[in-house]
Amino acid sequence: MIIRVSPRPARSPQAAAPDDPHPLCQLPSACELALAQVTVAAHVAAWPACALGYRDGQAVHVTSRGDVMAGGLTTLFLRGDVMPGRGIDQILPHPGDPELREASADDARTYVRLAERASGPIPGPVGFCWPWGDALQVLDDLAPDVRVINLETSITRSGDFAPGKPAHYRMSPANLPCVAAIRPDACALANNHVLDFGHAGLTETLAALAAAGLPAAGAGRDAAQARQPVAIALRGGGRAVIFSCGTSSSGIPARWAATGTRPGVDFLPDLGEAAADNVIARVRAARQPGDIAVVSIHWGSNWGYGVDRDQVRFARRLIDGGVDLIHGHSSHHPRPVEIYRGKLILYGCGDCIDDYEGISGYEQYRDDLRLLYFASILPGTGELAGLRMVAMQVRKMRLHHARPADSQWLAMVLGQISRRYGSRIDLESGGALTLRP
Repeated sequence: MIIRVSPRPARSPQAAAPDDPHPLCQLPSACELALAQVTVAAHVAAWPACALGYRDGQAVHVTSRGDVMAGGLTTLFLRGDVMPGRGIDQILPHPGDPELREASADDARTYVRLAERASGPIPGPVGFCWPWGDALQVLDDLAPDVRVINLETSITRSGDFAPGKPAHYRMSPANLPCVAAIRPDACALANNHVLDFGHAGLTETLAALAAAGLPAAGAGRDAAQARQPVAIALRGGGRAVIFSCGTSSSGIPARWAATGTRPGVDFLPDLGEAAADNVIARVRAARQPGDIAVVSIHWGSNWGYGVDRDQVRFARRLIDGGVDLIHGHSSHHPRPVEIYRGKLILYGCGDCIDDYEGISGYEQYRDDLRLLYFASILPGTGELAGLRMVAMQVRKMRLHHARPADSQWLAMVLGQISRRYGSRIDLESGGALTLRP
């Protein structure tokens, strides 16, 4: 069985609150609506005969003469760790129980105070859209066809703390509009926090998402449901088929694996050939002609720019087997990007929404900087036409456009760590990072 999602309907204009620049939300302060302008020396190189461009908010083919070719592209918005629990939950309109059982904190509001110490007071309660900030306008401007996030929290009122976990993430079900604000088409749940409050918490999470009309993959009441992909119908025909799975290297306990009789996540026991072939077989069984197959994987450590060899082999084997895009996440900062046989591999998308602001340590990785990934895929082949990455910075638990110098730093670092994979990162005059085949 596959969870099917209809094509995204056209959004009708809505009246905005007087102090709300975005029609979907009420925000306590105005958004910065323009991308930062930056002048950067460009690489001088011959562009391919067919490049990526945008017309009327849609990705299109553009020839070297500037002609727009017939047939649009499918653009996917991909994000790493979306963690609206714990401290984020406490600033939203309906905060849940703040109790924590961490070595250094017993109250989730501790993380709010840390963020305020770093960036200043946070007005509370904030609107549901507050954490997304300027990202909402970016999404409206680029209008992706499909939106995929790694939703990394338990959505529950349960107080059943999972044993052996150093940190637990919990968001009140009444705050779920915060997730719905970006209209995700698929929420990947195979991660190391979705069962932070046990099977009861997972059951409530799945029920809350279903009631809100937010399709999920990677977790379920049993193994069959946990392995079900989400299929999103595309306007030009075909579907985007999203699978979600995770490994122990990201912190997922093996006991969280769903079985025939036990709720849990789609857990990969290892990254060997047999595990890859099992995923490939499921992708082949689900996909239809014209589909784009995406495997969203929660893997790897939190810090460091290196990619384990088994991750590289696993990702490439999936591509060899017919997968079109690898959406990796777990690291708190971006990791290398690769184009393998024309297909995109994101080894680690980094954090997006969380309550880490003000926590000291690992400052050299600049985890206050975040990237929004927009991958445009060629119809029919599943090959990458272009990847655009919009740099953001978190301040007061809210995403803002990154400053020009920070965008330049991200482009430099991502370019350096991706070079060994044959990838070149450019910085556009408008501040966006780009990767082109």
